[in-house]
Amino acid sequence: MAGMLALVGSGEYISTMLPLEKQLVTAGLEAGCSPKYVQLATAAGLEGFESLAYWKNLGEQQAQRIGIEPVFVEIFNREDAFRSELVSQISNAALIYLSGGNPNYLAQTLIGTPALAAIVASWHAGSSLAGCSAGAMALAGEIANPFKLTAKAEPGFNIVPNLKVLPHFDRYFGWIPTPAAKLLGKSKSGALAVGIDENTALVSTGDLKFWQVQGLGTVQLLNGSQRKLAALADLDVAQEMAQI
Repeated sequence: MAGMLALVGSGEYISTMLPLEKQLVTAGLEAGCSPKYVQLATAAGLEGFESLAYWKNLGEQQAQRIGIEPVFVEIFNREDAFRSELVSQISNAALIYLSGGNPNYLAQTLIGTPALAAIVASWHAGSSLAGCSAGAMALAGEIANPFKLTAKAEPGFNIVPNLKVLPHFDRYFGWIPTPAAKLLGKSKSGALAVGIDENTALVSTGDLKFWQVQGLGTVQLLNGSQRKLAALADLDVAQEMAQI
């Protein structure tokens, strides 16, 4: 069975999400994966040295708290995603983490490359896989554009098919009325839309029909019922997410 998978609204590499990241690492180790905490800051590849250094340092600090080796894989553009010496660093890691930035750039950079193939193969072999903000959006079947609702959805990695993710939901969209939430949730392909609060994650143990909410906030289903799912509760979420 595939490894754990976490779609995180915000909070990668900080103390608030440390319990989740420890859980992800532990699950990967128990599946026989190497004691490595792989960081992929590809989504921030256009942001320059200072931004990339920030993500590297933040992730290294979190890996040190957990007590595992940090591996910052320097895949920042599409050419990098074909370099065997970089791709080889991804394979069989206990945790592979895609951090924030530009979700469309992340998808365009990795789709159809050996780097994404290594990520998917490792996850199927037991590695835990996490994406935060842009990373969470790219792991889905389609990438939402919440600031331009009429824009055509861009394809994601399709690791979680028939889903689109709106991260930072409480910060940017938590105040909106139900009719607007329904508009955000619309998808021409019929994808299920979820709004994930900051410092909150939607987590699967590997079977994508079963999910839990972990962290400080909630996850809101934007199609159908507009239900809010509380942390570590509403475990019947599988009934509404079974289509993904």
